[in-house]
Amino acid sequence: MSWFCVPLISASISSTHSEEYDESEAILGKSLRGVPRDSYVVATKWRWDWTGELSEEPDELRRAVEKSLSRLQTDYVDVMMFHGLMPAVYDAVVDRFVPVLQRLKEQGRIRHIGFSTRYPVDTSQQAAVIALESHPKLWDVIELKYGILNQLAADKALPLAIEHNVGIVNMAAVRERLPDPALLEQTVAEWKATGHLGESDLPKKNPLGWLIHDDVDSVVSAGYKFAADHAAISAVLTGTATIAHLEANANAIENPRLGDADKGRLVELFGDIDQYV
Repeated sequence: MSWFCVPLISASISSTHSEEYDESEAILGKSLRGVPRDSYVVATKWRWDWTGELSEEPDELRRAVEKSLSRLQTDYVDVMMFHGLMPAVYDAVVDRFVPVLQRLKEQGRIRHIGFSTRYPVDTSQQAAVIALESHPKLWDVIELKYGILNQLAADKALPLAIEHNVGIVNMAAVRERLPDPALLEQTVAEWKATGHLGESDLPKKNPLGWLIHDDVDSVVSAGYKFAADHAAISAVLTGTATIAHLEANANAIENPRLGDADKGRLVELFGDIDQYV
């Protein structure tokens, strides 16, 4: 399932308890007015109650989807996801809420069903592994985090996604540390101090500067290329504040490959590190 050829536009809706991303859906709906509907893919999310109690009733999800469609000014959402699904509530969410999405899918209101992981507290993203081992035919799309500094998904989740033809949307692959030289140096220093990295593995200054060569013009560019350079990845989400920033990110993913030597070294250095960054 490859979406590189179609722009993936991600929004989010929330339960009745709080708004997650302010007016993102309404802004998207206004911006996409008049744009051919088959020229982009819209994904949005619904947040179940993160208190650990599934207090929402199934019908709240149906109402939330209808609200989302209205705000996005569209007849259907391409990918409807549960936001931040956790292993502890996986079975309960599937039992209570998936039937709602299946009915909406039958009605043509949504086209694909998925969820995102909550990687800050599920760093190994076991929710994805559980889903792909338990109900591989249920899920069309899983949104998870896979990047230079967060590679654990490559252990089980990504191979399972390939096996079962489940699309993977890669989120937050380049977020805080790769774009911030000081923070990246601090992270590498901390990992050396805790034994995750050897003292001589990387230089103290500009520890990933060796990635910059040929068509890799920055550490951020390397990060996006690495994030896309896995057979399981269908789309990579990018963050941006300016048009120039967006164009740079798009250029990085235009050729979503790192050299084998650089990629191999990154896997050797960071592949087994289980830390939230």
